[in-house]
Amino acid sequence: MAPRAPATPHSAGQVLPFRQSLMAMLGMCFVVMMVAIDQTVVGTALPTVVAELKGFDLYAWVATSYLLTSVITVPIFGRLGDYYGRKPFVVSAILVFTAASALCGAADSMLFLVIARALQGIGGGMLVGTAFACIPDLFPDSYVRLRWQVMFSSAFGIANAIGPSLGGILTEYYGWRSVFYVNIPVGLLGLWFVSRHLPHLRHSDPNRKIRLDWPGALLIALALGGLQLVVELLPARGISNLTATLAAASLVAFGLLYWWERRCEQPLLPFEMFRNASLAPLFMLALLVGVSMFSLLFYAPLLLQGGFGLSPKDAGLLITPMVVCITVGSITNGRIVTRIKNPNNMLYVGFLLMCLATAGIISTHNYTPRWLIASYMLAAGLGLGFIMPNLTVFAQETAGRAHLGIATALLQSLRMVGGMVGTAVVGTMVNHSYISGVRASLDSGQALRWLDTLDDPQILVNPSAQAAFMQQVAAAGRDGASYLEAARVSLVGAIHDGQIIVLAIAILSLWFVRRVPPIRLTRRSKAASAPAE
Repeated sequence: MAPRAPATPHSAGQVLPFRQSLMAMLGMCFVVMMVAIDQTVVGTALPTVVAELKGFDLYAWVATSYLLTSVITVPIFGRLGDYYGRKPFVVSAILVFTAASALCGAADSMLFLVIARALQGIGGGMLVGTAFACIPDLFPDSYVRLRWQVMFSSAFGIANAIGPSLGGILTEYYGWRSVFYVNIPVGLLGLWFVSRHLPHLRHSDPNRKIRLDWPGALLIALALGGLQLVVELLPARGISNLTATLAAASLVAFGLLYWWERRCEQPLLPFEMFRNASLAPLFMLALLVGVSMFSLLFYAPLLLQGGFGLSPKDAGLLITPMVVCITVGSITNGRIVTRIKNPNNMLYVGFLLMCLATAGIISTHNYTPRWLIASYMLAAGLGLGFIMPNLTVFAQETAGRAHLGIATALLQSLRMVGGMVGTAVVGTMVNHSYISGVRASLDSGQALRWLDTLDDPQILVNPSAQAAFMQQVAAAGRDGASYLEAARVSLVGAIHDGQIIVLAIAILSLWFVRRVPPIRLTRRSKAASAPAE
């Protein structure tokens, strides 16, 4: 039997002294920031990447390949962390992600870059599936955990805030390859902190023989992979033979996964968690908040730049309150939730703020005061800051030590799946409404010749494309500015239509909070220790 980690009376509620806890958390914050920044800076660099490497047909796959592998690996490694302890997987994830970043920077073709991004997604999924679950390992007392979890929330907030600007600066002054190479020193720094200060804690019996559920892992990959591909292809191709086949294959894989995991002795995905009256509502809320959050993050910049004609800088300033206030909301939540009798009330407040923010976005127009738009973004950020940490802590409190990792990983996975499905559904609605509006504005047969150019709203955020369009229309004796303005009006109306779906989801989420049983946060006078190696 491995020795037990000593309890530390001077640091109640945590398994390590304060300094070592700080060093371990710093290491994980570095690598989580690395993953979060990578997801935001790559989008800024992609146009330059395509210009150099060519292969525009693989443009979307630079992002899709990463999402595909990360969504698959999050639940798998979340469960493996429960069995074997999380430190080996965190260390492996850092190595995989850092090595893949170097390969991305060295890519000499788009296909090579797509494959390297898929490898990066494996490392990112391993990190998300294990790093979040390290926090309750280190801080069994939920009161203490909420205070330390602010570090993670701050890391994500900083990463999301600086990511787009950092990507632009690195690409402009040092080339697009630097966007990937910058991960290497950050990864090595995080690796040093984690390998030295993060303990290897195991909550399962070290003498118990564990058989890996490889069929379960394969079925998870097929089910989630098929779903991801359907979501990516649906907005562009609609309901075609390919998307219908992929959807059917994904449904069959989900059915087989459910059948297999119920009969497996040591299932990778314990389905009894979804039947747990306390956990199931939290999983559903994670799915719903993913729809609201990602739809807002994705379409707010397009509304401001394409619909209102703001510059990227001005649009970024208006969106910054949302990103920053996710961190502010998390810090405020940690101070409040431990002092109120019913912690569930923070979920009500969070989803109410999301409802108000979404309703506010639907009401915005070009003449709306900028401070009012910023206040809607601020409300959305605070709402998310109240929701996301509490969903994680509540699930960890409910799941128990044996399922802690997989419960945490499932929350992250379901939020990502919600984001995927939400942006696909909202995107389909926005595209249909926008094209219909543009077609209606081009009332004459001669004007319809410009539909192929205007049917992509990206022209409204690309000044050079707009200038070329204006020259073509002027040569035909028409007023190109009026066509662009009509397209902007159509885009604003289309995004408002899409956000109505998001508002309905936010209202449903607010109503669904009532299904969450009352949560009682635990206090421990001494840390609950676990077997350590």
